[in-house]
Amino acid sequence: MQNKDALLYERVRGKEKAALEELYDRYEKILYSFLMKVTGDQEIAEEAMQDVFIKLWQGNGIYDSTKGKFSSWLFTMARNRALDIIRKRTRNQSTPIEDVEPFLESTDSTEGQTEWNEQRDEIRKAVSTLSDDQKKMVHYMYFKGYTQQKIAEMTGIPLGTVKGRLRLALKKLKSTLIADGERRGSS
Repeated sequence: MQNKDALLYERVRGKEKAALEELYDRYEKILYSFLMKVTGDQEIAEEAMQDVFIKLWQGNGIYDSTKGKFSSWLFTMARNRALDIIRKRTRNQSTPIEDVEPFLESTDSTEGQTEWNEQRDEIRKAVSTLSDDQKKMVHYMYFKGYTQQKIAEMTGIPLGTVKGRLRLALKKLKSTLIADGERRGSS
């Protein structure tokens, strides 16, 4: 099935409408179900799903088979889009979005669940290497959905400092995750 997905994806990149329709038919129900679990909101789930398939058709976001399965890439893209929509809608509200981890853990696929568990453990391990200040910034930004401005207001830290801490934290996370991936690859 993975090879068929990759072939369909390549045909979509070649602007074959029938290939996009086939991919949509293959993933419509499971992707919508997944997005409903992530968001709990029919409107957001529908909007995110539509945006993902538009993105596929327009050639925005490139699938790289060396980095994983097409379905994992598609679900990640859908989850990220749904979270973007939620963040956008909650940006002006005083309450943060709730942690999404419990929803992300409830995927239908055992294989996908295993892959997510491994990635989550790698991310947690990488986050544990950050300084306490950097951990706090990452938590507020990526797990609570706060904007950098909101974090600065909440913590009383200058906006430039918040941005600097996040930039350094992401740089460190990236190098840690790359190093861990290379160690696993050579094992």
